[in-house]
Amino acid sequence: MAERRTFVLVDGENIDATLGNSLLGRRPLPEERPRWERVTAYAEELWDQPVTGLFFLNASNGQLPSTFVQALLAIGYRPVPLAGSTDQKVVDIGIQRTLDALVVREDDVLLVSHDADFVDHLDRLADGSRRVGVIALREYTSIQYDARGIEVHDLEDEVMAFKVPLPRVRIIPLDQFDPETFLR
Repeated sequence: MAERRTFVLVDGENIDATLGNSLLGRRPLPEERPRWERVTAYAEELWDQPVTGLFFLNASNGQLPSTFVQALLAIGYRPVPLAGSTDQKVVDIGIQRTLDALVVREDDVLLVSHDADFVDHLDRLADGSRRVGVIALREYTSIQYDARGIEVHDLEDEVMAFKVPLPRVRIIPLDQFDPETFLR
């Protein structure tokens, strides 16, 4: 029998779009992008079991970003390059199909995305027999995950996936408020 593990499913397009469009207002610089090896390291420590990272890529243009794919392979991810027609959200469809395939397995799942398109799929997995969560920037994550009781792990604060602090504005619980942060 195979050892239980955590699958980390990365919607890289969604993370990149959120960073670029919603947070920074421009294309993220290399140091403003997540360190993906930190994500799998966090997942491994979180639930104390082996991790398999699946990084979903849109390859509908017929091209693979070979340098990025090699970097993913070097840090232990399995790239999942998908292609489809222009009207298909190939990354979303691929992740949804993977989440559906995991229903019959006993493995745990962490989804790296802000997208609400996966709520029902994760909800089906959150049946009490496995652990399910989302890794994202909390303030951009669909509130539907909280409504369904799916835990959200903050990509910057908890996972510590970035080399530089992001210019985020978010609600600060009073017991965590440090005025010195604002006086710098």
